Formats: sequence, structure tokens, C-alpha cells
Amino acid sequence: MRLCSYLHNGRAGYGIVADDRILDISSVLGDRFPTLANLLAEQDFVNICTQAISRSAELPLAGIELQAPIPIPGKIICVGLNYHDHMVETRHAPTQHPTLFARFADSQCAHGEPMLMPSVSVQFDFEAELAVIIGKSGRNIRADAALDHVAGYSCYNDGSVRDWQVHTSQFLPGKNFPATGAFGPFLVTADEIPDPQDLAISCRLNGNTVQAARTSQMIHSVAQLIAYISRITPLSPGDVIVTGTPGGVGFARVPPLFMKEGDLVEVDIEGVGLLRNRIARETIQSA
Repeated sequence: MRLCSYLHNGRAGYGIVADDRILDISSVLGDRFPTLANLLAEQDFVNICTQAISRSAELPLAGIELQAPIPIPGKIICVGLNYHDHMVETRHAPTQHPTLFARFADSQCAHGEPMLMPSVSVQFDFEAELAVIIGKSGRNIRADAALDHVAGYSCYNDGSVRDWQVHTSQFLPGKNFPATGAFGPFLVTADEIPDPQDLAISCRLNGNTVQAARTSQMIHSVAQLIAYISRITPLSPGDVIVTGTPGGVGFARVPPLFMKEGDLVEVDIEGVGLLRNRIARETIQSA
């Protein structure tokens, strides 16, 4: 099942994606579950969605404004250096534990929205990643039970502002400019993805493949990441874990390859979806 969050005629909602239309289950379930994250907290949310279909309105997919699947996650926890080839190309030494950093909700944009190249940067880089959306709360989750806590998966482009990311050893400055991380287009429920470690993942820039790998090449698996992160902080429905990018990123190339205004960047993950965004230049006025 593919789920989405959207805006339609000024109203926020969520629904099931069915070919070229949206089954607006939020019109049926909205009083009980105001947001998709609220719905994901229910253990049998897939059945709840299915039962709501017959009473839901239909909306044309082309007539709505997609939001990120979870527009305002409680936590967005990103993983760096989680593919061996990316670790090698960035000249980092292997670490025993995952490299983690956080994104803020307003650093995200949706499928079809422009990713914004910051006005203060000339090094805006692409990073194709698998996003994991939590459905079941937990703390100190065992790795062998971790996938039971996953509601679904989506595509993520963890856009990196490289010239700010290297200001210090901390990644946060290069990862939190507004609308630099794209998320979507849909949440594909976990029952559709039996093994998140067996998916093809790629990134295309203006039609040219710049990253291509399989999620089996992750250093720390989805289950291991959930177990590790949940020792640090409780995971809640709607939290997002962004699991790392393969090799091929722009700044590690010779010569470097950065995104520029007007470029089309696509993240394609087998069974999960195709996330597509244009690059626009941020315009801001000083306060």
C-alpha cells in the first residue's frame, strides 16, 4: 500500500495512492487520526486503511499538492558513512558505531517541490537514501525485533551543502538549510518490502546515473540502526531514519559535480518509488 500526505484546496490530508488518484481516507479517519503519523501508531493501520476505502472520496493525483509523507516528523535522524564505497571516497576510517546527525523538519521538501540551493553556497550535493518511517514506539529495541517497528519506507535525497558541512567536524550546518532534503513521494508500507537490505538504489542527475548500489551494501543494516538509535532516544510513530548514501557523491568526483539551478535530480529505489525534484536558487532578504 502506498500512502501520502497532501494539501488540497487548502486542506491537509492523507490518503492511499491508487494509480492516478488518491483515496482520501483522512476524510473518514481524520477525527480519530488527524495526521498520517497518528494513524501509523495503530498496530493494524493497514487494515484500518483498507476498511476506510469504501467510504473515502477520490481525488485526482494531478490535482493535489504532495507533502513529505510525514510533513513534520518528531525526529529526523540521519546516518552518515553507511556504505563502504562512500566511506572510502570520503577518506573516512571505519567506525564501530553508526555516524548520526539530525535534520530539522523545515529542512525538508516534498516530491515535485524545488530543492533549494542556499544563497551562500556553491556546493550543493546529491545523496540518494532509503528513508525508514517508524510506526511502533520503542526504546532499547532488539535488532531481531526492529523491523516490527517499521511502518514503511520512502525515498530521500539528503542534499548536502558541502562548503558549510566542512566548517567543523559536525555535519549539522550542511544538512539543515531550508528545503535541502527531499522526502517522498509516498510511504510504501512495510508489508510491501519484505527485505529492506535487498533493494536497488540509484540517483540520476539530468538523466545521467551518478549513484547506483544495493542496500545490501549498508555497513549497518536498517535493523541494526533502529536498535542502536533506540538505545539513545525513544522512537515514536512518524519518526524518520535516513539510512545513508552510496558512493558517487559529487564532491568526491574529479572534477567535483555539484547540483545547480535548473537541474533535475531523481532518487529511484526498487519497490519504494521515484523521488523527483528540480534545483532552485534560494532567495532571501537580510533581516
